Amino acid sequence: MKCRLLIFSFLVVLSSVARAGSDVRTGPIRFPLPVSDTVTMVIIGDVMMHARQLEYPHDKFLSGISPFLKEADCAVANMEFTLGGEPYTGYPAFSSPDSYAGYVSDCGVDVFLMANNHILDRGANGLDRTLGVYRNMDGVRFTGAAADAREKESVYPLIIRERGVSIALINFTYGTNTPSDRDWPAVNRTDTTDIANAIRRARQRKADYVIALPHWGEEYRLLHSSAQERLARWLADKGVDAIIGSHPHVVQDSTHIAGIPVVYSTGNAVSNMSATDTRLELAVSISFVRDSIFGRSRMLEPELRFMWCTLPGRLTDSYCTIFVDEWEGRRDEWITPSDYDNMMSTLERVKKATGIRQ
Repeated sequence: MKCRLLIFSFLVVLSSVARAGSDVRTGPIRFPLPVSDTVTMVIIGDVMMHARQLEYPHDKFLSGISPFLKEADCAVANMEFTLGGEPYTGYPAFSSPDSYAGYVSDCGVDVFLMANNHILDRGANGLDRTLGVYRNMDGVRFTGAAADAREKESVYPLIIRERGVSIALINFTYGTNTPSDRDWPAVNRTDTTDIANAIRRARQRKADYVIALPHWGEEYRLLHSSAQERLARWLADKGVDAIIGSHPHVVQDSTHIAGIPVVYSTGNAVSNMSATDTRLELAVSISFVRDSIFGRSRMLEPELRFMWCTLPGRLTDSYCTIFVDEWEGRRDEWITPSDYDNMMSTLERVKKATGIRQ
């Protein structure tokens, strides 16, 4: 009897609602489907300015990869020089024109990495001047160095927030080329206590992901060192989500440690180097996919793309970094076709040595 009464009451209520007017919709109930946002970060290696590069306008240096950088939500580059003012110099003590930093920004780079072995090439004054120029640039953020220890704690790590995804960048260097570099504690060093504190601050500041960007390793070696591997394992154990390195000036092997992707070295981005393997380099793309309804996100496997730095008179009349896959099969467009052969043979040699496959 109670069951019949409940059914009757329900039918009466349902009938009343149906007569209530146009606010009631008929048909199946539809729940909104999740909508995914993808945030993409691109990381390239050493942007350099050797003495011979100073002889050329820099408007072509990154023009071949600029559209790719601009498509990313965030592009990151290691700025392997200071803006120490005139006289402008290349290796071994780099000081580049201020306009060079502006050009790199115009090409689509959003974050400048400063923790590298050349950041103190012009001493404290050079570091302070570089920081001053970067602070006055619209749309540019930087990390790896600060004015003093107090500022360092507030800006280390740098956290990028894009469409609901927060990514912490932890950039540090094995050292600088200055004997008394310990006098500048605001340059992020490979100090495990310091790095662990930065990782902790990243989590406290609600970072979804932590990307370690070490300046490390042995120059011109295609395979990582045991010291790099020890530090990579320590970083993975501390909970970073990816490790993307620089400094060796060549591409090094990549791997996974406890499921964490490790790219030991991206190589150069643009330079005057011509030694074996130094003109082949990597762009690393990392995508983060966020479910807009539930707020969950996940990091996809990094994608590696080979680049080549062409020197003046090879492909153009200046320096120009290009994507290898865009120029494969176009040998007849080279000013110096033998440089195309050099690019392709270097690609095969490095892929064989490192095991990297695109």
